[in-house]
Amino acid sequence: MNPSVTQKERIVSLDIIRGLALFGILFINIAAYQVIIEGGPMPDYSGFNGIIDRLIDIFVEKKFFSIFSFLFGVGFYIFASRAENRGDKPRLRFARRLFALLLIGIVHVFVFWGSILAIYAVIGFFLIPFYGAKVSTISKWLFSIITVHVIAILMQIFMPNTGVLLNVSGLFGNDTVAIFIMFLSGFLVAKAGWVSHVSEFSKQIKWIQRVTCLLFIGFSIWIWFAAQGNDQNLHLILGLGLIPTTYFYLTSLFLLLENKKMAKLLQPIGRVGQMAFTNYWAQSFIGVAIISLMGLEVVSPNNIVIIAILTFLIQIIYSVIWFKFFKMGPLEKVWRFMTYGKTITTK
Repeated sequence: MNPSVTQKERIVSLDIIRGLALFGILFINIAAYQVIIEGGPMPDYSGFNGIIDRLIDIFVEKKFFSIFSFLFGVGFYIFASRAENRGDKPRLRFARRLFALLLIGIVHVFVFWGSILAIYAVIGFFLIPFYGAKVSTISKWLFSIITVHVIAILMQIFMPNTGVLLNVSGLFGNDTVAIFIMFLSGFLVAKAGWVSHVSEFSKQIKWIQRVTCLLFIGFSIWIWFAAQGNDQNLHLILGLGLIPTTYFYLTSLFLLLENKKMAKLLQPIGRVGQMAFTNYWAQSFIGVAIISLMGLEVVSPNNIVIIAILTFLIQIIYSVIWFKFFKMGPLEKVWRFMTYGKTITTK
C-alpha cells in the first residue's frame, strides 16, 4: 500500500499485482467470515469440494498474503526514499505511518478477527534499520534469514520431537518470519531498481522465474498428496513452498505486465489495488453480506469460489467509478492524514 504516490508517479504494475493479491486473499478470508460453532454444521470437503480445497492449498494458501507482504516492502522503499527527497526524515515518517497503520489495524480486528494490518505494522518496524543499508548487505541478510527459516521448517517436519530445538524451530519457522522475509524482499528489489526498471533486469528475473518454477511444480505435487492424505505436516509443507512459489508468481507477473496491452487490459484490477487499504477493509463487509444473502450456515470451498469472484467484481466496479471522481481511496486519505498530520496536495 502506498497511497502517498501521485498518479503520475505510480508504477501501474504494482497496483495490478496488489489488486490480484487482494483477489487471492479473498479465497482464504471468506471461510473465516462465517464462524463455525462446535456441534453445528461443518463445511463440505468431499468430492468436488475436496478438489477445490486442495487447489486452493496449492495455488492460493499463504501465497497472496505473501505477495501483499512483498508489495509492502516495495512501498516502504518508495515512501521513505521520496520522503527523504522532500527533505523529510524518512525513518521517523515511516514509523509514524506504521503507528497509524497499527491503530487502524486494531480497529479492524473488531470488524474482522483475521485482520493482518496490526501484525504488518509491528513487523514493519523491523524494516526501518535496513533503510540506509547497501543492497549487498540487505541481500546477505535476506539470504541468511531465508536459510534459517527453511532449516527451521525442515526440522519441524523431519525432527518433530527434539525438545528445545522444537521451540527454536517453531520460533524461526513461522509465518511471522515469512512475512518479514517478503517485506525485506520487496524492499531489496525496489532499492536495487528492479521494480522500476523490469526490462533492464529481465535476464535476472527470468532466471529466478525458471528456478522457482521448478520448485513450484515440486511443491505443488507434494502439497496435493499431503492434502489428499491428511498429512499433519501440511501447514509446514505449505510454509516451505511459500517463498519459491511467491517469487515465481511475482517474477511471472512483472514480466507479463511489461506487455503494455496486458497492463491496459488489467487496468481495472489496478484500480482495486490503487485503493488496497480501503478494499481490504471492504472485503469483509461485502463477503459477509453475500454469505447472508445466500443464506449459508457454513462456507464450503465451492461457495468460497463464487463469493470471492462476486466480491472482487463488485470491488472492481466501485473502484473504477471511485477514481473517476477522486484521486485516492477514503481509508488511504485517512491513513495519509494520520501520517502527515496535514493535507498534502497531489498533482
